Amino acid sequence: MNSPRFDMTATPQQPMNSLALAGGRMIRVEMQDFKSFKGYHEIPFTDFTAIIGPNGSGKSNLMDAISFVLGEKSNMLRVKKISDLIHGSPVGKPVPSNRCHVTLTFEERNGNVLEFARIVAGSSSEYRINKKSCSQQDYQRELERIGIFIKARNFLVFQGQVENIAMKNPKERTALFEEISKSGELSSEYDSKKQEAHRAEEETNAGFQKKKEVKKVRKEAKQEKEEADKYARLQVELADAQIELMLFKLFYAQKEIDDLAKEIETKTKELDKVCNKRDKTDEDMKVGKKELGKMYREVQQLEKDLREKEDELNKKKPLFIKAKEKTAHLMKKLDNTKKSLKTRRSSTVEEERQEFEERAIAESQSQGRNFELEENQVKEYNRLKDHVAKQAAKYSSELDQLTREQRADQDRLDAERRRQEEVNNRLSQKQTELNENERRLDRLQQYIHTAETQVKDQTEQLKQLEQEVNATNERVGEINRELEKVMNELGEAKIEKHESSRSRRKNEVIQTLKRLFPGVYNRLIDLCEPTNAKYKIAITKVMGRNMDAIVVDAEATGRECIKYLKEQHFEPETFIPLDSIRTKPLNETLREIREPFGVKLVFDVVKFDPPAVKKALLFACGNALVCETVEDARRVAFSGSQRLKTVALNGTMFEKSGIISGGLGDLKAKAKRWDEKALTGLKSRKDELLEELKEMQKSKDVKRKESDLTTIKSSIDGLENRIKYSKNDYESTKEKHIKANERDIATLRNELELFEPRMLEIQDRMDARASQIVNIKDKKNKVEDEIFADFCAAIGVENIRQYEEKELKSQQDRAKKRLEFENQKSRLQNQLAYERSRDTEASVKRMESSVKEDQAMLKKLKEEEAKHSVSIEKDQDALNAAHHVIEDSRHSHEKKNKEVEDLKRKLANQSKEVAAVQKELSLLETKMDQKRSDRHSLLETARLDGIHVPLISGSFDALDEQIRLSQAAGSSAEEVMDTGDSVPPGMRGRSTALYAQESNLVIDFEKLTRDAKSAVSSEDKFSKMCEKLQSNIDSVNAQLVTLQPNTKASERMDEVTEKWHETSEEFENLRKLAKKAQITFEKIQKERYDKFDRCFRHVADNIDDIYKGLCQNSSAQAYLGAENSEEPYLDGITFNCVAPGKRYRPMDNLSGGEKTIAALALLFSIQSYQPAPFFVLDEVDAALDNTNIGKVVQYIKTQSKSKFQCIVISLKDEFFSNAETLIGVYSTIGETGPMSQVLTLDLNQYDE
Repeated sequence: MNSPRFDMTATPQQPMNSLALAGGRMIRVEMQDFKSFKGYHEIPFTDFTAIIGPNGSGKSNLMDAISFVLGEKSNMLRVKKISDLIHGSPVGKPVPSNRCHVTLTFEERNGNVLEFARIVAGSSSEYRINKKSCSQQDYQRELERIGIFIKARNFLVFQGQVENIAMKNPKERTALFEEISKSGELSSEYDSKKQEAHRAEEETNAGFQKKKEVKKVRKEAKQEKEEADKYARLQVELADAQIELMLFKLFYAQKEIDDLAKEIETKTKELDKVCNKRDKTDEDMKVGKKELGKMYREVQQLEKDLREKEDELNKKKPLFIKAKEKTAHLMKKLDNTKKSLKTRRSSTVEEERQEFEERAIAESQSQGRNFELEENQVKEYNRLKDHVAKQAAKYSSELDQLTREQRADQDRLDAERRRQEEVNNRLSQKQTELNENERRLDRLQQYIHTAETQVKDQTEQLKQLEQEVNATNERVGEINRELEKVMNELGEAKIEKHESSRSRRKNEVIQTLKRLFPGVYNRLIDLCEPTNAKYKIAITKVMGRNMDAIVVDAEATGRECIKYLKEQHFEPETFIPLDSIRTKPLNETLREIREPFGVKLVFDVVKFDPPAVKKALLFACGNALVCETVEDARRVAFSGSQRLKTVALNGTMFEKSGIISGGLGDLKAKAKRWDEKALTGLKSRKDELLEELKEMQKSKDVKRKESDLTTIKSSIDGLENRIKYSKNDYESTKEKHIKANERDIATLRNELELFEPRMLEIQDRMDARASQIVNIKDKKNKVEDEIFADFCAAIGVENIRQYEEKELKSQQDRAKKRLEFENQKSRLQNQLAYERSRDTEASVKRMESSVKEDQAMLKKLKEEEAKHSVSIEKDQDALNAAHHVIEDSRHSHEKKNKEVEDLKRKLANQSKEVAAVQKELSLLETKMDQKRSDRHSLLETARLDGIHVPLISGSFDALDEQIRLSQAAGSSAEEVMDTGDSVPPGMRGRSTALYAQESNLVIDFEKLTRDAKSAVSSEDKFSKMCEKLQSNIDSVNAQLVTLQPNTKASERMDEVTEKWHETSEEFENLRKLAKKAQITFEKIQKERYDKFDRCFRHVADNIDDIYKGLCQNSSAQAYLGAENSEEPYLDGITFNCVAPGKRYRPMDNLSGGEKTIAALALLFSIQSYQPAPFFVLDEVDAALDNTNIGKVVQYIKTQSKSKFQCIVISLKDEFFSNAETLIGVYSTIGETGPMSQVLTLDLNQYDE
């Protein structure tokens, strides 16, 4: 039946602009009895159609109808079987026809209309295109042609599945992209071709391994053949190398013997020469001694004569001194008498007065005017002066008062100035003292700082020296203690081993490698040792050849060492690189074995150092167990559930494979290396300690340091005392002197500030008073001028003041002087009268007589003094002459004594020179004996080792008897040395005879090269050449040791060569097949990758823009990433989104709305690669809020106008209100239950 229809718009089938869409559009869907839709229903669709209706009305059934007609499987349509799609079938009441169908009309972009119909009849279905039946595959291909991929579901989203799209795991997204890109169609072929290529590669590798094994066998056969040829050649090379080395050593020994013989001859001549010089010097010294004795006796006699003359002179000197003293006393007495006589005589002062008068007159005349007044004028002057005094008494009184006050103030001002000057002087003095104290403070501070720095430096130097001296002394004590301990241990061992040349070379090799390559540790045997001596044999057995292996830190280091050993032609060595060796971990359960007793891991009974070599030890020992007895070892090895590797203490080892190995004698010899290792270490340590002790005792550095230590201590004590005194002086100067200076300066400055105001005050008063004085003087002068007017005219002066200031003053001074002369004259006259009353004349006469007598006596005394002086001078001259003679004699004696001393020193030096030459000659002779002994040892070694030394003359056979006698003498010598007796002379004679007989052998050195002969010029070149020749021998020996020639090497080589050709041909065929399979696989791989990558790149490039468009925010981000960039279809694809304004969160942590928008963005991005003509979305807005709904609707509305048709099922008006067409689905109740009905409404006729 037809469903009711409410159509308010134009017929939906009318042409619209939707044909402009990319792939066309769905025009309508026709249903007949499909699920809840009973009867016939025709539903039109526009570009943006919304299906609305209440829950349970059948909206989803409409979507099922669209999915059904587009080829969706029935199990995705919410039914158990396909017949349940017929209306009423789920309740057992199907429509009478028992069939249903759905038809979809699709209009392509070119206007072509297609009808896709799917019919269900009973339990079968039929596909029709344009009413023609077709297969399901053709049906799907036609749908895919128009962009509908049912497997990928790129056109519809069921209810509740929108979040599932976003939450797909990476592998599921990869499957989705494989469906869309159709790269999944190639997966089967890809897998098969990949397996074929892998299988072909495995077969090729197997063929290559087979070829490699044959090649290895062929190489071994070739090496065996080469070894057989090489072995004979090396035997000849070894003999030639041994002869060359022996000839070179003999040539060097012969050269040294010849050189020593020349040196001995030269040294003998030198000894004769220095002996002759010594004898001549000895004779000269004897003659000099005789002359020296004679000169000494002469000097003694002269000194005796001199002492006699000195005694005589000493007797005359007291008489001369006594006469001289009398003369001096008399002269002094005479002088005193003359002075007394002079004082007795008087003199007048009249001459002085007369001189003064004449000088005064001359002064008056020199002034050009004589103002001397007459007596009446003087009286007139005095009268007028009295009159002026009376008339100007008032002025005089005032003037006197002011003058007194002025003088008082002037005195006060002068006193203030003097005090100010004194204060200034004191201030300057205090400032100078302060500056001087400050400079002294600076000097003291600088000195204290310098001294403290010196003390600090010297203290540090002292500490360092004390530490060095103490360390040296402690080190000497430690060396002595350690040396004693080492000597005791060596004494207990009672063994002295001599290393073989091979062992020595091995030691040199390891030392060289350790020096050149930092990553080299040592040989394994030198890095570990048994915890107990009883385990030595067992550990030796387990380690085997790894005992001598060299442990290195890395494989690269080992390769560098091997390269170096090859370049230097050293013996082959085994290396254990710690970074690349593979070791199994220790089985901890093996440590729990209790029965039998004493079972331990070999690893646990070995000590090792450093810890880094643990891996190497684990590599060498593994999980091997050491047992007390052989039975215990056998029981532990084979009785358990699994076999174990065990070793008994006697060296019997049980392998896991069942192999039992032993050999106690050989193992004991090898195990002795642990003891030799300890002894070698002790001897090496002893030599090191002795050398170090010898150097320390020989060094003068310690004595110098001890002397420096004492000097520095004394210097520090002196500096500390001076610092102490300087600091006290500093504090005293700073706290006492400087502060006192500052206080005094402050006080003086304050005092100075008070002077100026006081002085200004006094000066102001004086200035005011001076004005008053001037006024009063003017008034007084006026009175004087009136009264003295006539008087001044009479004497010819302008005013009386001019006269008073000049002439009157001079007259007053002369009068005063005359008065003084008169007074002095009166005193002298009175004194003269007194002296005359005392009879001074007689006294003077007596004094004059006494002077004459004293002068006569003085003359006599001077004559006596002169006589003694002449006698003393004569004796002194004789004494001086004797002194000169003695000095000359002494000088000659000293000169001769010096000559004798020089001869003594010369004789001593010559004696030392003789002794030195004799010592050198003795050393040369000893060295000659040593070199002859060395030559004998070389010849003996050549005879014993069978080295044929070529001779020009002489024979080794003649030496046999002498050598036998020498050996017997050597045995006797050893016995003598043990008992402490001296060696018999006969023994030395036999050795000398042996050396003399050996000297008759003339060796042929023609086989030596020029380089070898030139290498004996120095010990360094000789050592290098010996090392070079020895290395040649060692190299040949090493090659011979490694060679084991096989006599059947040629036959084996032919067989292996034939097999090599067969395997090479087989490998070449397999390689071609593998290459062909690989090319085929790479072709299908590229095709699959290209399809997938085109789709993935397109979606990944567009999803971010689509997500931004859906969110309407440029800050939103969405991106896809392939987990496998080379073959992305093999692994997953990640999908992440960052919502606007939020930080990144995994997809699981996004909200439902954010997941919905992310899923839509992915769907729309996929649609942009393989555009589906339409989308059917079932309630995708369930998790969206109004804002996001608006954004999604706006995006869909925009896209539906140009890119795709959109059909949505929604219950939210914010969504469906923006659609072009509404399809309303509602439910009614029919005979079979609820039935769905449809209404349509075109919204384009309404304004937005």
